[in-house]
Amino acid sequence: MIKTLLKSIREYKVPSVLCPIVMVGEAVMEIIIPFLMTRIVGQLEMLAKAEIASLDIGQIVLNASLMILCAVFALACGVWGGKLAAKASCGFAHNLREDMYNNIQSYSFANIDNYSTASLITRITTDVTNVQNAYQLSIRMLVRAPVLFLASIIMTLFIEPLMALIFGCAAIFLGVVVAICMFKVVPYFRTMFKKYDVLNSVVQEDLTAIRVVKSYVREEREIGKMKNASGEVYKYSVKAERILTVMMPCVTLAMFAVNLLILTIGANMEVGNIAGNVSPSQIQTLIQYSAQILSGVMMVAMCLNFISLSKGSMDRICEVLNEKTTLPKPETPVFEVKNGSIDFENVNFSYSQKADKSVLYGINLHISEGETVGIIGATGSGKTSLVSLIPRLYDVTDGSVKVGGVDVRNYNLDTLRNKVAMVLQKNVLFSGTVAENLRWGDENATDEELRFAAKQACAEEFIDALPGGFNYDLGQGGVNVSGGQKQRLCIARALLKKPNVIIFDDSTSAVDTKTDAQIRSSLAKYAPQTTKIIIAQRIASVQDADKIIVLDEGKIVGIGKHEQLLAENEIYKEVYISQMKGGDESAESSLNGGDDGE
Repeated sequence: MIKTLLKSIREYKVPSVLCPIVMVGEAVMEIIIPFLMTRIVGQLEMLAKAEIASLDIGQIVLNASLMILCAVFALACGVWGGKLAAKASCGFAHNLREDMYNNIQSYSFANIDNYSTASLITRITTDVTNVQNAYQLSIRMLVRAPVLFLASIIMTLFIEPLMALIFGCAAIFLGVVVAICMFKVVPYFRTMFKKYDVLNSVVQEDLTAIRVVKSYVREEREIGKMKNASGEVYKYSVKAERILTVMMPCVTLAMFAVNLLILTIGANMEVGNIAGNVSPSQIQTLIQYSAQILSGVMMVAMCLNFISLSKGSMDRICEVLNEKTTLPKPETPVFEVKNGSIDFENVNFSYSQKADKSVLYGINLHISEGETVGIIGATGSGKTSLVSLIPRLYDVTDGSVKVGGVDVRNYNLDTLRNKVAMVLQKNVLFSGTVAENLRWGDENATDEELRFAAKQACAEEFIDALPGGFNYDLGQGGVNVSGGQKQRLCIARALLKKPNVIIFDDSTSAVDTKTDAQIRSSLAKYAPQTTKIIIAQRIASVQDADKIIVLDEGKIVGIGKHEQLLAENEIYKEVYISQMKGGDESAESSLNGGDDGE
């Protein structure tokens, strides 16, 4: 895990290594200052006891000057170390987020299915922030604190070994307390981050669907969901923090106990009740060293606190970084898709290797270049799964899928997907103008090409009616246009790729049948060599196709033209009759071209 995370340090190795060295310099100065103070106070003590006739002013000035120099040097090291730690930790977090995001972009749909969107957002934001804080404290304190501790113990040994033993016992006591706290608190933090995922999921869902929430007057219900999710995070946070709050009183207890023992034993040594030779000036130094020793232990405890907090985050980040795409790259990739012919050969497919049954069974299918193919089937029959194999959004479990006569697993993935355009069932637009969204299909497309693609998708007319036309801002997720308009913009975006194959996954469901027919007619006219696959719920959308595929429970149960299937295929006939009874036929003749909901 640590090895995986440290790969993201990269160009920030120098500040990451230099920071601990600088912090050691600060610790050494803090150790020297009490020693110099003892030399000054020692002269005053000897003068009070009449052991010397007068003070050595030169020696006092020298020690005082050295103390000032040490303090200034320690301050400079502290400031420099803080800057180095900030640069290293922020850079580390930047690289970590970038590496996670880049790896997510390489995921297949099968990889993405393993994570919720809210979980990925939490990992890239909150989890990385936790790791960043832990890293910053670690490079500043995890070297400085042990050096401070060991150096103070060594200096104490020179003064009085018994005192060093007391300090060691106090440090062991605090170490045990810290270890117990860490052992108990880690499970709570792990659970807390899972609750964060739920909280983010609730927030994301509610804000995305805020119009639905308000139209159904469900604000109170959603507030209740948010309260419950936030309450779960609060509950486990409190449980964890209650355990961690034990550490500070234990440090305070140990510090007061050690100081009391120093004063008691030192006073008894001074009067001769206990064997030893500790002067009052040395007692003062010992108290300072005890504070440094125990503060060193506390620094380590604080670092371990943040590390324990971030341990769960580290695990979750490493899961994302170590996830390998289920779509391996070919050794010698093909960089050209010759045509839009498609072949399914003995294809079986399931979304998981652990699945009890497949989604698709024994699919054998040939689609010629330029053909228009319709796919009909009940919900869950495998329509989307079938077409998702063509641009290699998933890999087949058995068999092969070929485009242009080449197995899709042998193509360079970018090459394949640039030539197989897919208009998904869920229409997704991005913040920005109409033109910016369309140029997702071709970032170098000219204004004329944008207009031509919009004309093919029957979108030109409504775009021109928008304020600003192609420069109209669609808003986040395309909220400023209707569902039918969204679908036509997505179709235009796909056409700009000039694909060999274009797949419509129920992507005209929000437009009326007249506009649907116009889009199909335009595609047949302007893209005759492009293979067109249309998944539809309405038979009217596919009845003029060169062939229609009927799917049922993952199997092809019929292939043919409309008239042939109507005469020979019971499933197709039932769907057709049910739609005609539902008034679909009369609807076709009565609709005047306006979009549903517009």
